[in-house]
Amino acid sequence: MLLLKIRVNVICCCCILAVICSTSFSCSERNARKMASPSLVIEAESYLSNSGNITVITDSKDLVTVQTKGDQAWLNYKIEIAIPGRYSVRLLGRNADVKEANCWIEDYINNKDGRTYNITGNLTLPKKNLKFNEFAQTDGVPFAAGLHYLKVHIENGDVVLDKITLSLIKEHNASPIVRQQKADGKIWQLAWSDEFNGSGLPDSTKWTFDIGNWGWGNNELQYYTSDRLENARQESGNLIIEARKNDQSFPWSSARLTTRGKASFLYGKIEFRAKVPVGRGSWSAGWLLGDEYIDELSWPYCGEIDVMENVGYEIDGSTGKGKTHASIHCGAYYFKLRNQPTAIVDVEKMSNEFHTYTLIWMPNSITIEVDGKSYFDYHDTSSKLSWPFNKPQNLILNLAIGGGWGGTKGVDPIMTSQQLIVDYVRVFELK
Repeated sequence: MLLLKIRVNVICCCCILAVICSTSFSCSERNARKMASPSLVIEAESYLSNSGNITVITDSKDLVTVQTKGDQAWLNYKIEIAIPGRYSVRLLGRNADVKEANCWIEDYINNKDGRTYNITGNLTLPKKNLKFNEFAQTDGVPFAAGLHYLKVHIENGDVVLDKITLSLIKEHNASPIVRQQKADGKIWQLAWSDEFNGSGLPDSTKWTFDIGNWGWGNNELQYYTSDRLENARQESGNLIIEARKNDQSFPWSSARLTTRGKASFLYGKIEFRAKVPVGRGSWSAGWLLGDEYIDELSWPYCGEIDVMENVGYEIDGSTGKGKTHASIHCGAYYFKLRNQPTAIVDVEKMSNEFHTYTLIWMPNSITIEVDGKSYFDYHDTSSKLSWPFNKPQNLILNLAIGGGWGGTKGVDPIMTSQQLIVDYVRVFELK
């Protein structure tokens, strides 16, 4: 996946700024788009409020910039997003300090839950950088349409900011098909599947790629690429999702496949049959996410069901014995409240042999099994906050590196690649 390499001409309109420009995409993404990609340009001096050592500077060429000095500073902005989707966020500035300057951007700063939505991860300006043609960038940041109140954090350094640009790289597309499985019969019958018996890239009629390296809400290290065989391919009857170290100028590359934009699902029995990676720092998953997710404010109210979730440091490298986790997240129960329903079970040879991780999703209950043995149940249908699971969800397969959980014990420095190998994904209904 190529990084965007664009310079955007400035069009200033008080605090809300917008400009249309052309961008560069991979062939598949370019062919999928029938319009020029909109971009937003936020001039540094157009802030609504600020804190820290802030100075607005106008030079001899009428270039207006904002200088921050010290350990902590922030600038608040208001922008309007016209098209929901995944954006590339670029911060242009310079840093005269002898140490790197760590910057990051927070969205929805006035959210009702008091959460901190870090939507970029670290945007690092190199030390002794005196040119405005240098920038820090992150890709794949999710934005819903509408007003957004952002906070740009500058945590250290002698930084002079010029502008921040947001460029659309993939429009959000809801699933055109909702497959509601029958749940009132007696016998499970196959309703949808991918056996991965083809070759090359995953079936594009069933899967699409999430892209980028914004941290994915968990400070993850990988860049998720699109349509790249090195990271996602069908091979010998399996899907292989491969994370690769120091790949394409990124610390790690990997893939995240989703059925969003193709089909979503409501109820039924859903099976992920897979061998999971063992390396310390790996974090593999087969899960479901509510179709109402557009950006981070959607979560956890959209609902999430984690069917197969594993971290490499819990798996024995010799025997393959490890732990698999099942959990749900919703408005009533999630990590901020420290009350999300979770269950853990030991699995023998989980990195050496295929195991079947199963969700049985009914109109009033959720059960999760491994190899036919149930170990997680949830059935709180008392409110919309506790039961968003009466609405469609899309399927996701991904392999992350590091992050708040996968990287709890660091990343093995000698690890250069890991693979999540999926035999099939099947959806059944009762008839």
